[in-house]
Amino acid sequence: MEHIITISREFGSGGAEIGEKLAERFSIKYYDKELLKRASEDSGMCHEIFENHDEKPTNSFLYNLVMDTYSFGYGSSPYVEMPISHKVFLAQFDAIKNIAAEGPCVIVGRCADYALSEMDNVLNFFIHGNLDSRIERISKKYNLPENKARDMINKKDKQRANYYNYYSSKKWGRADTYHLSVDSSLLGIEDTVDMLYNFINCFELRKKNEKI
Repeated sequence: MEHIITISREFGSGGAEIGEKLAERFSIKYYDKELLKRASEDSGMCHEIFENHDEKPTNSFLYNLVMDTYSFGYGSSPYVEMPISHKVFLAQFDAIKNIAAEGPCVIVGRCADYALSEMDNVLNFFIHGNLDSRIERISKKYNLPENKARDMINKKDKQRANYYNYYSSKKWGRADTYHLSVDSSLLGIEDTVDMLYNFINCFELRKKNEKI
């Protein structure tokens, strides 16, 4: 396994679980919430700030002004004039690049595909699913009635789309943004993992043959 795998996902599609299982299959590292801890450690910024800004673009001047008093890193030029939401994004951006430089891994969300767009050993996947299956999954996971689960899905998807579209030059969820877009509700989690695992192996084999 020589590639970095990035996974963008609709809420309730099982994208994070699929990413974790892929990492286990290939015996490589997995980063989801772990990325926030890494970005905090690398930048010196408070971990809670990353949690509060996780895949949420925040444009409120007052919020940025208040939260900026709690950031300890990125306080010197050219970051000093930036709102805290931008500092958080750049810290995550740097952490993603540092993680990728360490070797093959799976990174979920947080514009990882955009951050690594200049690397040629990255495969970008988008995991989506039909709304009914996602509502069922979220209802069971969070013990919510269907209407609440639907509202949660709509809110989370909107946040993720706004974050991605705001900070990247691409469009969240659009097929040509990724190398492969997969409907996990068709095959289920395990078979989707199998399909992506085989896809990655076939891709790497082809790359090796091209070098021969």
